[in-house]
Amino acid sequence: MTYGFETLAIHAGQAPDPHTGAVIPPIFQTSTYLQDGVGKPRKGYEYSRSSNPTRDALQECLAALEGGRRALAFASGLAAEDTLLRTVCQPGDHVVIPDDAYGGTYRLFAKVAERWGVDWTAADVTDIDAVRAAITAHTRIVWLETPTNPLLNVADIAAVAQLAHEREALCVVDNTFASPYLQQPLALGADVVVHSTTKYIGGHSDVVGGALVFADQELGAQVEFHQNAMGAINGPFDAWLTLRGLKTLAVRMDRHCDNAERVVEFLTRHPRVAQVIYPGLPEHPSHGTAVKQMRRMGGMVSFRVVGGEAAAVDVCERTKVFLLAESLGGVESLIEHPGRMTHLSAAGSPLEVPADLVRLSVGIENVDDLLVDLSSALG
Repeated sequence: MTYGFETLAIHAGQAPDPHTGAVIPPIFQTSTYLQDGVGKPRKGYEYSRSSNPTRDALQECLAALEGGRRALAFASGLAAEDTLLRTVCQPGDHVVIPDDAYGGTYRLFAKVAERWGVDWTAADVTDIDAVRAAITAHTRIVWLETPTNPLLNVADIAAVAQLAHEREALCVVDNTFASPYLQQPLALGADVVVHSTTKYIGGHSDVVGGALVFADQELGAQVEFHQNAMGAINGPFDAWLTLRGLKTLAVRMDRHCDNAERVVEFLTRHPRVAQVIYPGLPEHPSHGTAVKQMRRMGGMVSFRVVGGEAAAVDVCERTKVFLLAESLGGVESLIEHPGRMTHLSAAGSPLEVPADLVRLSVGIENVDDLLVDLSSALG
């Protein structure tokens, strides 16, 4: 039987405990396991870096929600990215990344991967010709974020995946902003999905984690070897918190989207807002692509403030319900200045973001309270 998303989020990988009947999977807070004999681990469990039942439950649920063959959970989104890169790439290889990638992803490529011989090119991933021009004979991965962070550009996953495969490269999609509820890249032809599970999947700003989901079982097995060899796994309690967050992902995402749409409507009419950036707006350059591949447009909203950088910083510092903080995807609304906060590492690079940009992670509070708060901050 094929189950719906909401049912899978609550039940996939989460059968009641056979010994007690507990409906919630236990936290197996253990580092090691009793073996049935020398070299005979019980049910394959020998050491929790290699495998842990709580982490396995999370991985099974993530695979089900993304429609993947295998999923792996990590200590953070960047740990997941690094493990994938070091599995797939070797010195001399090349990667195409978005020209407005998340600052941490840019830093990983520019300050870490580049030092051990992996080259990269930033391209406008919404322009298939620009992606084609950026691919070289050594390109191993075409890396997408869609929507991108923080400019919310949307790439055509199916078109980019087809192009990558024609050039014998993998298509990797960071699906953090959309979540598997709003967008399923593997169904559109992507090879690997990346998540910072810290964000919408965890959903409560109380746990840090990352994940990879694979369309191909063999590639998943190769990365699983590196997951164990490199050791950047999440602990059992972190896995349990993330799994708890997944259970309410669908209902939270619907509320995030409802509130974001109201916020966008308000901002588009405000005289101190120079531009609102949201894929749900018909004037957004990627609106058609977003409508084609996303269920709804998500809870992230960016806007540019009349008056430049100083005015944008002032707005960020004046809100009260919107908390001035990095990260996103939690139940609480957050506001930040990307140029001075999440994307500071990209300053002075081709990935530098506009100085007058403000990014909102619209939470699930009473939307009228959010609108009053923004109105007061904008003045």
